[in-house]
Amino acid sequence: MGNNYSEAVNTARDYYNSEDADNFYANIWGGEDIHIGLYNSPEESITSASRRTVRHMAAMVPLKTENRVLDIGSGYGGAARYLASTFGCSVMALNLSEKENERARSYNKERGLSHKIMVVDGSFENIPAHEEEFDMVWSQDAILHSGHRERVIQEVSRVLKLGGRFIFTDPMQSDDCPDGVLQPILDRIHLTSLGSPRFYREQTKKYGMVEIDFEEHTDQLIKHYSRVREETEKKQTDLTKVVETEYVERMKKGLGHWIDGGERGYLTWGIFVFQKQI
Repeated sequence: MGNNYSEAVNTARDYYNSEDADNFYANIWGGEDIHIGLYNSPEESITSASRRTVRHMAAMVPLKTENRVLDIGSGYGGAARYLASTFGCSVMALNLSEKENERARSYNKERGLSHKIMVVDGSFENIPAHEEEFDMVWSQDAILHSGHRERVIQEVSRVLKLGGRFIFTDPMQSDDCPDGVLQPILDRIHLTSLGSPRFYREQTKKYGMVEIDFEEHTDQLIKHYSRVREETEKKQTDLTKVVETEYVERMKKGLGHWIDGGERGYLTWGIFVFQKQI
């Protein structure tokens, strides 16, 4: 299938469209919110902590029934369903994985939310929307997969209404991260770099947005990947009935690199809120 996606986006698309990835995320994360969680305890379920992230982020921004929201990199659509059902707003869920999107549409139909949520196959490097179409742009742990993150920020600014909010999380390298130390992570996700808080602050300012808030939660990144590794090991016997053993072993190794990077201070994670200037 031909498309105009960047190499990095195509790589991510192929990965998330694979049977192994789809089955792993659906089984380990629970198939709703496949993002980093906010944990109240180290033993808390991934599903519960991941949903807390959605609830917490939603509480950080004003949302009304008449608002239009764009979720870029929407995964299985857990956040879109939460926003639509809680606030009554309409959501465009833009995501590159057709397999994930099929699952999201099925969940939306089951919850009676298909009329509120439009799931769109596409890339956030070229958002299929008009200028100033949305009151809020939302994203969780997705922008890292772009090879052109500045383009993503530019596109977000283009489709965001004046005064609108951009709220997102992303696994980032710390501003003072030494060169080369993240190579095992970058090799695993087929990227040459990660964004950083400084990068996002510079790019949002360049494209007309001002910072409203930043909550730093790097400890939650470490907890989350630790919990995912624990659950993978605990459920490995059953998991390998639907996921190739090689995939599971690579995943455990990759999760270890993320945990190590966080513990060494090379990574950071948190919730950014920006507003497009009036």
